[in-house]
Amino acid sequence: MSGTSLDGIDLAELQFSVSEKGVWSFEIGISETVAYSTIWKNNLQEAISYSIEKMKGFNKEYTAYLGEIILEFINRNDLKNIDAVCSHGHTIWHQPKEILTLQIGNLPKIASIINQKVICDFRVQDVALGGNGAPLVPIGDRLLFKEYDYCLNLGGFANISFELEGKRIAYDVCPVNIVLNSFAEKLGFPFDEGGKFAEKGNVNKKLFQQLNKLQYYQENSPKSLGLEWVQEKIFPIIEASEISILDKIATFTEHVAFQLANNFEESSSVLVTGGGTFNFYLLQRIQFYKKLELIVPSKKIIENKEALIFGLLGVLKLRNEVNCLASVTGAVRDHSSGIVFKP
Repeated sequence: MSGTSLDGIDLAELQFSVSEKGVWSFEIGISETVAYSTIWKNNLQEAISYSIEKMKGFNKEYTAYLGEIILEFINRNDLKNIDAVCSHGHTIWHQPKEILTLQIGNLPKIASIINQKVICDFRVQDVALGGNGAPLVPIGDRLLFKEYDYCLNLGGFANISFELEGKRIAYDVCPVNIVLNSFAEKLGFPFDEGGKFAEKGNVNKKLFQQLNKLQYYQENSPKSLGLEWVQEKIFPIIEASEISILDKIATFTEHVAFQLANNFEESSSVLVTGGGTFNFYLLQRIQFYKKLELIVPSKKIIENKEALIFGLLGVLKLRNEVNCLASVTGAVRDHSSGIVFKP
């Protein structure tokens, strides 16, 4: 799993079981995050502007790199009897309204590099069926974490999922780390640890109001966000503000807290996962706007939930069961998404 926050490649050894009554359970074994080098991080950030021809070459390079990382993880940890490797790849283009989504690292070559069955490219089919191709995590929220009123993921983007009248509803709420990390980097840090920068800064009322007026927040689900939207809508507004970087971080953190709080019912239980879970100040600000029970699980679940659920997506694909919900993505029907490559 490689997310938009570009912190690295998440790898996890996973075991799933399902009872005769259809109740799923899981175990997370060995896991780690392989950080991107500065060169890879820069290339992945710049790739959105590549030509189609240049992207083809870059896709081959990234597929080989990803294959090597996975193979090393398997060999180093002596993993045996693997049913499949389920790989998300890395999103470069995501414009579902243009029927376009590209996750690099999902070429057939990856199966021969690691000599394993590979299930990947989970978003393309959904977009072809008229869906947003995102978010895909909600099927895992339904099957693995159904005891909570809401599941909230705080990654590059914040997304939530919940049950409403027998349907799973889910959507991207707003950007989070994809913005906060970029400004923390201007201060010489990879991210705002614990929300300390946000807590030190002052919220700029004008910028706060400008961000909250963005049209996306008025739209109904299904809906999803991508890097393109952030570059077009978010960064220009923040960059135009002549306030300090600390104040920009504080204001955007407040914006995230405000938008998230607006999407929860009072006194709900909310499972919080993703890297942003460690932004304690952000969690405090969410609770300032609404009384909620924010449940922070074990560090292993926080750090591996997306990898865990993409593993589940692969297992469901192998079983030819639904892993993509039309109620979430807006596709014409529920379906079993992903492509299977054999070595």
